[in-house]
Amino acid sequence: MKPFRPHLSTTQIIALGFLCAILLGTFLLTLPCSSASGAATSPADALFTATTSVCVTGLVTVPTYLHWSLFGKIVILILIQLGGLGIISFTTGIMMVIGRKITLKDRILLEDALNLNTLSGLVKFLRKIFLGTFLVETAGAICYSFVFIPRYGLLRGCWYSLFHSVSAFCNAGIDILGDNSLGDYLTHPWMNGVTMTLIILGGLGFLVWWDILNTWNAFRPKSLTLKKFFSRLHLHTKITLTATIALILIGGIAVFLLEYDNPGTIGNLTLFEKIQASFFQSVTTRTAGYATFSQTDLRSSTSMICLMLMFIGGSPIGTAGGIKTTTFILLALSTITTVKGREHVVVYGRTIPRKTVQKALAVTSVSFLALCLAIILMSVAEPAALLDIAYETTSAIGTVGLSRDFTPHLHMAGKLIIILCMYLGRIGPISLAIIFNSRAKRALIQYPEEDITVG
Repeated sequence: MKPFRPHLSTTQIIALGFLCAILLGTFLLTLPCSSASGAATSPADALFTATTSVCVTGLVTVPTYLHWSLFGKIVILILIQLGGLGIISFTTGIMMVIGRKITLKDRILLEDALNLNTLSGLVKFLRKIFLGTFLVETAGAICYSFVFIPRYGLLRGCWYSLFHSVSAFCNAGIDILGDNSLGDYLTHPWMNGVTMTLIILGGLGFLVWWDILNTWNAFRPKSLTLKKFFSRLHLHTKITLTATIALILIGGIAVFLLEYDNPGTIGNLTLFEKIQASFFQSVTTRTAGYATFSQTDLRSSTSMICLMLMFIGGSPIGTAGGIKTTTFILLALSTITTVKGREHVVVYGRTIPRKTVQKALAVTSVSFLALCLAIILMSVAEPAALLDIAYETTSAIGTVGLSRDFTPHLHMAGKLIIILCMYLGRIGPISLAIIFNSRAKRALIQYPEEDITVG
């Protein structure tokens, strides 16, 4: 009799891998040595913290800087790093560790997800991810040290620099500075610049990194203008860069105009400081979660802008969440194409396959339905304003971490809903994208077409 060996698909391994990391983190954080007081942390708060760390979200029910001991903070940092490197690299690492045989189906799924041609290319790309992450986070820690070492001393300053570099690059938004996140550095250009750079680099995605570097190395001996250099990039990189720059500019300008005279946010700052704070808010809403001013004091119109930015998120194969910039751009282009009466979505002289557009629509639809359901459930579980609930749930599903001072006051039901939102936000759209990449069997029966009226 053959032993029972359950077959796990690639998507199931992704979900279970993140779940196992969360459960292990929960166990470690419940230990008395993980809390600063030496008392065991409640399972609910430990689970919430482990989930927000692995899912690189940043929402916390207990103050990270105050509640956790050094051991607990190290556990959180490791969980953040695992979650940030997650998705493909985390999944592949688990498959290699457990010695799971990589079938042809798994190979096709992983190769499609990474846009590679061979499994050896996958392993090579994984090594590049680890190397690139190490170099960027090290550089970020060095940059942070110019601020933290003079303020906190050598050892503590180095620790703070490392922690916040990893957290910023992984778009986690968890800090160990105080109750107001980066509020003390609202007008600090260096801190704002370093943090935004790390967030953007993590949110761009590893594919974009290597495409830019490879293009630069290939044509560096020749005199290339910016226009020619851009034209030689892959379509994915072009769309990602265009969308990232556009969203940062639109978000920054919107925050600047809507909050210009709001004393609760940027109203009392100088012109330069207002611009700096506005663009930081625009960048951090794209799944980072750091805040330099209170989100509670944002005007309703600005909060709606932030909700949209949080839902869109960063770019694929990176550390950010959300439905992704490329997904949003494809939906926008598809809408424009339909309005203009054209058949195919064309961008930068390339036609986007219909199945890719359908995939973008499916990911967005499922994510939006999950968000609506979460808002409804939270409205039942928590007695709070609808805007606060929407902000919290969108932040969780988008793995952002910004809150209108709502997370610490969650009841048990609310905590469980947000935990589920963070988990689904981290694996949901990614898992769906991989599923949609699978090679479907050709239908043996084709039914006749019949049109319906829409709109």
